[in-house]
Amino acid sequence: METQVATKQEMFISTEAMRTHWQGHRSLTRRVIEAFPEDKLFDFSIGGMRPFSELVMEVIDIADRGMDGLASGTWEEVQSFDHNGNMPKTKEDMLKLWDNVTEKIDAQWPSISSAHFQKVQVAFGQYENANYATLLYFVDNEIHHRGQGYVYLRALGIEPPFFWER
Repeated sequence: METQVATKQEMFISTEAMRTHWQGHRSLTRRVIEAFPEDKLFDFSIGGMRPFSELVMEVIDIADRGMDGLASGTWEEVQSFDHNGNMPKTKEDMLKLWDNVTEKIDAQWPSISSAHFQKVQVAFGQYENANYATLLYFVDNEIHHRGQGYVYLRALGIEPPFFWER
């Protein structure tokens, strides 16, 4: 639902540079998924946090449905990201889902104008904000969950990928 246009502001970053930035984060998160031992990906937890597989699926769901909303201007109403019962059974299947969303981002991105990022819309039926701010939330959420993955990897005695190698 489109409600208004955000206050006019100059672009700080081009839309292509933003796509590259986001895909850089996605590439790093993919390497964190790859680093996880398969037997720990779906059930290892510390301090009541969700297993990394659930965190990854939330990131996948937000990016997948979020790209649909950003590209079309029509946002699906989502009360929670419950993965629609589609939790993969293997790390390989999870990486395939990840890669499918990565390809979707690259395919749909060119259809989004810089002006569209300035529009205020209600994402997922509940978050009213300028589309650029919603996109920044997608990236922030991914970074947050990747950080949890880093904690898990370190607890398992595994050196995570360097965070600056995006």
